[in-house]
Amino acid sequence: MKKTQELSSFFYSQYFAEGLRITLGTIIPVIVCAFLGEFLMGTFISLGALIVGLSDTPGAPRHRKWGMFYCTLVSIFAIVVTALANDYIFIMTLVIAGFSFLCSMLSVFNARAATVGMMGILIMLINIDAKFTFQEEMNYLGLFIIGAVWYMLISFSLMQVRPYRLAQQELSETIVHVGDYLRLKANFYDLNKDAEENYLKLIEKQISVNEHQENVRDILFQSKRSIKDTTKEGRYLTLIFNEMVDLFEQSMTTHYDYTEIRTKYAMSGILEEIKIIIDKMAHELDNFAYKMHANKRPIPLYDFEKEIDKLRILIEEYDAQQNVNSIPLKKIVINIRTITKHIQNIYKYVAFKADDITKEEIQQSNKFINRDILNWQNFKDNLSLQSSVFRHALRMAIVLSGTYFLFNIFNYSSFTTYWILLTILVILKPGFGLTKERNLQRLIGTIIGGIIGGIILITVPDVTIRFAILIFFFLIAYSLFRVNYIMAVIFMTPYVLIMLSFSGVNTLEMAKERVLDTFIGGSIAFLSSYVIFPNWESFQIKSNMRHLLVANYKYLAQAVLILADKKVSIIDYKLARKEVYIASANMGSTFQRLLTEPKWRQKHTKEVNRFVILNHIFSSYTATLLTQIYNTENKYYTKEHIKLLLKSLTYLQMAIEEISTADSSPVDFIKSLDKNFSELSNDDTLLITEQLQFLTKISGDLQKNVATLASKEI
Repeated sequence: MKKTQELSSFFYSQYFAEGLRITLGTIIPVIVCAFLGEFLMGTFISLGALIVGLSDTPGAPRHRKWGMFYCTLVSIFAIVVTALANDYIFIMTLVIAGFSFLCSMLSVFNARAATVGMMGILIMLINIDAKFTFQEEMNYLGLFIIGAVWYMLISFSLMQVRPYRLAQQELSETIVHVGDYLRLKANFYDLNKDAEENYLKLIEKQISVNEHQENVRDILFQSKRSIKDTTKEGRYLTLIFNEMVDLFEQSMTTHYDYTEIRTKYAMSGILEEIKIIIDKMAHELDNFAYKMHANKRPIPLYDFEKEIDKLRILIEEYDAQQNVNSIPLKKIVINIRTITKHIQNIYKYVAFKADDITKEEIQQSNKFINRDILNWQNFKDNLSLQSSVFRHALRMAIVLSGTYFLFNIFNYSSFTTYWILLTILVILKPGFGLTKERNLQRLIGTIIGGIIGGIILITVPDVTIRFAILIFFFLIAYSLFRVNYIMAVIFMTPYVLIMLSFSGVNTLEMAKERVLDTFIGGSIAFLSSYVIFPNWESFQIKSNMRHLLVANYKYLAQAVLILADKKVSIIDYKLARKEVYIASANMGSTFQRLLTEPKWRQKHTKEVNRFVILNHIFSSYTATLLTQIYNTENKYYTKEHIKLLLKSLTYLQMAIEEISTADSSPVDFIKSLDKNFSELSNDDTLLITEQLQFLTKISGDLQKNVATLASKEI
């Protein structure tokens, strides 16, 4: 049932919608022009639509519009310059080097600019060695612009007709990932699951949740319509999103010493019940996300009040039998109840269509958005070998221009050269690990796709059926590009072979050549990432560690400010929390890529792995503490609590200073707290003391871990 639901969700998803949009923009010109007897004209128009369509990545409407506009301008420039330089190998080599460098450097701005740059390089490579006169090239340019404008008309129209659909789809994806996060949390109560391995999976999933949350913020809160529109749809989605952010934070705070809990309550049977109810919560989120994807009214699957009461009674019976007070289990029940309240709220918003959110609340949410301004100072600052973007841009320029020059000197066919250059462009990534992964995916996908394409060409002689298969493969390929690259290549390869069959070439021979060209291009990309200005992930470890420690320090410092009776708004608190999530995601991603690098580059992976896990535990306990401080009166906090809190901050400060350099930005450290606290002790203060003691222990372990790594010169 779940697999069927996942398949249905895919066809309702933004990925399929994106593939359908590109397919319509690309195929319709070909069909129309073919009926008019101008098939070649149709291919030129469709190329314009394809290039601009690939730059139309999810985001705020105005960002998408500007992205497509700039992509068109960059493409026009690439076509004109390539047309002028095509007849001169040395000049063309310099053009490829210069243009590839500049386009690759665009990634210093944001992901959309990076995509625009890649499309610019792609259209340049497509036009290399084109056998047209300059006049014909200009005619072709006119058709390209028509295709670009045609796609933009389709995209703009859909934005107007369904302005909230993309936000709805991205929000649904976010809810699914939060559900997966809860399942991983549930695994901590499964005695058969390895806790440390589960931590790594949890951190990896946290990265996905963070990425999707950022996408929703960009789409929803940077849209003027969300703020100005009088309809309820935008505000309804905003409420759902805010509720999911709070739910995710609550799931982060449900963090305990799982080793101790497993040991203490292994034979009680309660842990299995906790896992079952958390799994049901995840399933409930899947159900809501699926219905939202499909534009259907979601109906709750479970009555969580009964489930929680059943769990509570089970704990009470256990306590009575063992004559104990299972406080950790009771706290877990409280957290589960809080999460289910959030789930109940999102169902209520569906029922009442959310008319209780103000414009001011939406405008406040804008503070959480990353403002990707085209700052040219940032461009200048990255013109250094210390910058990973600069190193990648140099590598791309050297490899593409060098490959073009050498293959032309040895008189390789222009189509072979083009395919090898295209393979290099697609595979070569800033980091070695990503290049290695993409290389393998591309080669496997090309081989499998080539076999599928060959079988179709042998068994399907009918041209009409072939064209229908071509459209299907095209649609699925571009729907999968951002989901599963290897599957996208598997569908893309037979599409290319079927398209080439219409021009009368020997497609089976062509399939063999494409596999060989992919292997050659992949090998060049792989070797270049190894020897030409390599960008090893170990270069980034120290910087990412410091950013994460600073983010955790500022997050925990919120507790000190609150206890000192200083005004800390909920927005400032959530911004500090967001910085921790982003820094954690960056650190987790860097560590994952580090593990894909050559063994001789994988330095101190055990210590780095421990650092990642300790930071995750620390930020989870900090979130728990801050939530508690917001909901507890200051009178319950004693001098002992403040002493432990300041001790934790001191450990973090020591860790930050261990890996700071002369270029590191300064941090405002807290030395003391000018306020008198009581020395009373009761059940409430005892619980807080235990929590802060554990937080102090974790921060101490972190400091020792960082000191060890610093002594080994990471």
